[in-house]
Amino acid sequence: MIFSEQKVAQMAAFFLARREAPMAHIKLMKLLYLADRLSMERYDAPMSDDSQCNMKNGPILSATLDLMNGSRSSDAWSALISPIRNNEVTLQRDFAWDELDELSRADLAILEEVFANFGQLKRWELVDYVHTLPEWENPGSSSKPIDSEVTFKSFGLTKVQAHEKVSMLQTRKLLGQKLAEMS
Repeated sequence: MIFSEQKVAQMAAFFLARREAPMAHIKLMKLLYLADRLSMERYDAPMSDDSQCNMKNGPILSATLDLMNGSRSSDAWSALISPIRNNEVTLQRDFAWDELDELSRADLAILEEVFANFGQLKRWELVDYVHTLPEWENPGSSSKPIDSEVTFKSFGLTKVQAHEKVSMLQTRKLLGQKLAEMS
């Protein structure tokens, strides 16, 4: 319902553990975006609840990118994911799969499917792929929020259905913010 640094750290850790080696940070970001996108298709909501934006190398998750590049600090992120070194990230430590307690079975199935479908691609092949997605627009040297309605329409929904899904996401986000304020 609201962005969770712990959840995106666990999503990233999943992909890095499956890779069993360092990974280009741009590749990790595309895998995370594709997991969010598949979650939207299957469950009407992104897994990360992060803001999705287009940048010149394709869609990104905004706060997650800030965590990755170190402009946003998080104990949850830094406990699992290394800082970027030579354009790559790696796991900070080994972990037990049951430590990924922010991820539901449905989340894990989506992450597994995304890794099976895209994990073998090289970083620039993945960038080329995400540039074919209907929601991607080249923002030049800046960034531009992704229109979730376009993403939902790419799943075969009508304009009205896609608009309803976006309205539900906005309501869900507001509810999450209110709940966070109460705790």
